[in-house]
Amino acid sequence: MSRILGIELRRSSAAGTALLLLLVGAAILYAAPERWSAGWMPLAMIQREYLVLLWPLALAAGAWQARREHRSNVAELFASTARPRAQRMVPTLGAMGIAVVCAYLTMVAAGAPWIAGTARYLPAAAVAVAAVGALALVAAAWLGLAIGRLMPSLVTAPALAVAGIGLLMVIPVAVRRTEWLALVFSPMYGMGQYTDYQTVYGRVSAAQAIWLAALAVTAAALLASDGWRTRLVALLPAVLGAALAMTVVPRDDEFVSHPVDPVAQEQVCAEGSPRVCVSRVHAGLLPEVVPSARRAMTMLAKLPDAPTQAHEDTTTFYPDTSPTRRADTVLIPVRVDSAGHLASGARIIPEMVYAAGANTRGCQEAPSTDVARAAGAWLTGEEPVAEHSDEPAEVNAAAVTLWQGLRQLPEDEAAARVAAVRRAALACEDVDGLLSRSAR
Repeated sequence: MSRILGIELRRSSAAGTALLLLLVGAAILYAAPERWSAGWMPLAMIQREYLVLLWPLALAAGAWQARREHRSNVAELFASTARPRAQRMVPTLGAMGIAVVCAYLTMVAAGAPWIAGTARYLPAAAVAVAAVGALALVAAAWLGLAIGRLMPSLVTAPALAVAGIGLLMVIPVAVRRTEWLALVFSPMYGMGQYTDYQTVYGRVSAAQAIWLAALAVTAAALLASDGWRTRLVALLPAVLGAALAMTVVPRDDEFVSHPVDPVAQEQVCAEGSPRVCVSRVHAGLLPEVVPSARRAMTMLAKLPDAPTQAHEDTTTFYPDTSPTRRADTVLIPVRVDSAGHLASGARIIPEMVYAAGANTRGCQEAPSTDVARAAGAWLTGEEPVAEHSDEPAEVNAAAVTLWQGLRQLPEDEAAARVAAVRRAALACEDVDGLLSRSAR
């Protein structure tokens, strides 16, 4: 059997399928490395999202391989042999399965060197997400083999490729009121990255694995079946698998659209003082963050009751979470560039001293931008600049005016006014006017 499998791997379309999937996968992976450069979990999830192209390709490749007997006109010859059809199909199933799994895992290996120097956190959930992705391609290839055998037409493979893309796009829309169903039946759904701390629950991966394994079994049974009765029986694993998967997947109150991994958000701190920490998922960036963060802490030390430690800002918007507000802690904005390193390092200090280092997350209203920006600029000694190109010019102009006014004051008076802004921002109070009048 192993000799036959080796022949299938060499002479069937398995090798070509693996090469096609690898080339397409690596190309789209490196077309936007900033989407997954933050770590192993983003890489695993984005690779799953790209199944929108890889899954239909595997489906079409299976259908193309299934035409081999029809093209060679040997179906009757094989049917006359003593070996059962199911036994004859095992090498073909094995070759296609090995091909797509190797292509998927090699795609992971292609992305690994890009982030190996900075990615430190490898959760078990990332391994599960990658394993389910590989299983999804096996199910697609085997399903393509079954459909291609039933409909051995030249147009079957391209039609399945188009239909596969359409199916993956339609599933979320069709079940939009019950998103958990889309998680079960679409291997790419829910894999879009909204934050570097995002994860996939183990129950979700388990439910997806159950469904995809059942689909693969049904596809293999359909490929080996000879009559309509056996083909009906072959559908049973898919039905049972779907039912079991729907009982396993989180639903209703347990369902979370974009769950966050609390371990990924845990703070990992550098040695020395003042204390500087980043999230576990960004631990590899700590040496890049520490110099700028400590410089900002030195600037904030000019103020009374200045913060004594700096933690990464782990705020997320889907779901809406933010770090606990503490007067002794200033937040560090950490962003990852397309190469896996710290992005916009020059913006760390201005953002840390914004509103003089006050954490305003959770306040109903954010402090006035001009006052908050001018207070931070006084600490850096640099003129305020607009953060966004589409920002109204008058916002930064007002901040520059306030900053210039602070520079004309004695240092003690200016520090007192900036400290007043910090106290008000920490208390979620209005900061308007605090830089243009004497602090009490």
